[in-house]
Amino acid sequence: MIRLRPALWPTLISLPILVLSLGLGIWQMERREWKRDILDRLAVNQAAAPLTLDELLRGDPLRHEYGRVKVAGTFEHGKEFHLAARSHKNKVGLQVVTPLRTDDGRIVLFDRGWIPSEKKEPAKRAEGQVAGRVELTGIVRRSQVRRQYAPENVPDKNVWFHVDVPLMRQLAGAPPDPGLDIFFLDADAAPNPGGVPVGGQTRLDIPNDHLQYAITWFLIALALAGVYLAYHWENGRLEIAGRTKRKP
Repeated sequence: MIRLRPALWPTLISLPILVLSLGLGIWQMERREWKRDILDRLAVNQAAAPLTLDELLRGDPLRHEYGRVKVAGTFEHGKEFHLAARSHKNKVGLQVVTPLRTDDGRIVLFDRGWIPSEKKEPAKRAEGQVAGRVELTGIVRRSQVRRQYAPENVPDKNVWFHVDVPLMRQLAGAPPDPGLDIFFLDADAAPNPGGVPVGGQTRLDIPNDHLQYAITWFLIALALAGVYLAYHWENGRLEIAGRTKRKP
């Protein structure tokens, strides 16, 4: 039989921390299941056959995030956007996002890939500025939002740190569209003439570390409970099966 006479201040200090630690551990376990569902869906999308643009837009395009889409049209190179501070093989450069006017006149943003900083000017990579109709396979990515502490986009200087699809499509002369404004396409690894842009820049290694975080919070709660009980045992306020530690 266990009898505990809680001390006021240790209890007032320990109880909120214990509840918070357990709550955070449970929340991390829920996040782990949420992340597993996402990773399972992305794995299915990556393994699926490429969709057409019409098939993608038939429902919610983001249900096919990281899936592949076949598109055909003409690049509008004069309206390209530059994503700053992008690296490739430990070399800093940028990525080029170019509006693609599809055969039926729709504007889709296409991230063509990475270029070195010294080739920022299109004239220095003229061979890669493919003219005429192209047929491409892209990977579906959702429109991005500014992350905390990340720099703001500077549209008037064509300096972008995240892909703001609605604004970019607007600047490219496209009318608002509830389907096309929520995603863009990443180029696959197919080589471009002249070697740049370098496609295949999609990052697919999405971590799921929530189990480790949950274990950490549960261990904190367990350690706190142990310290709390040890304090009460040492001060004669905890009785276990008729045994109580007496102060000398």
